[in-house]
Amino acid sequence: MHLPENLRSLLKKPLGILIPDYEVTRSSVSSKIPKNAFVITVGDATTEKMISFGLSPSLQIVDSLEKRNKRDLPGGYVKTILECANPAAEITEQSISTIKQAFTMSAPVRIIVSGEEDLLVLPVAVHAPDNSVILYGQPNEGLVLVQVTEEVRNKAKSIMSLMV
Repeated sequence: MHLPENLRSLLKKPLGILIPDYEVTRSSVSSKIPKNAFVITVGDATTEKMISFGLSPSLQIVDSLEKRNKRDLPGGYVKTILECANPAAEITEQSISTIKQAFTMSAPVRIIVSGEEDLLVLPVAVHAPDNSVILYGQPNEGLVLVQVTEEVRNKAKSIMSLMV
């Protein structure tokens, strides 16, 4: 599935609450995550920041890029590593099946994406278990925290259905 140009503005609006960069602290983030939540991070900087806060995400989706520049993968303990290909502005069937597979494995699981992981927030929202929280970066603005609800799942499905 490819993201058409006319949908790009729709995705600039956060799927959840935006915590401005200057307010992103361990306590501001952890206070918004329910106890026993399944924590999912999408993005290298977001994953690295949560690990530095001592919040080990159950699922981490990274691509060794930050603002299109090559970087090292985040540190931290990972039990299982999966890989998939996902070109920029796309969501591949392979990435969707890898995400579904990750949810069946013992955490923490890291998916290393060859390509770009940004849009994978959408299939993650669709397939994440109940009681999940997704964290991802909003470039130059802050951290988006999404409590996965039926409404969020439906919105993600709707956006994906508009992709070609």
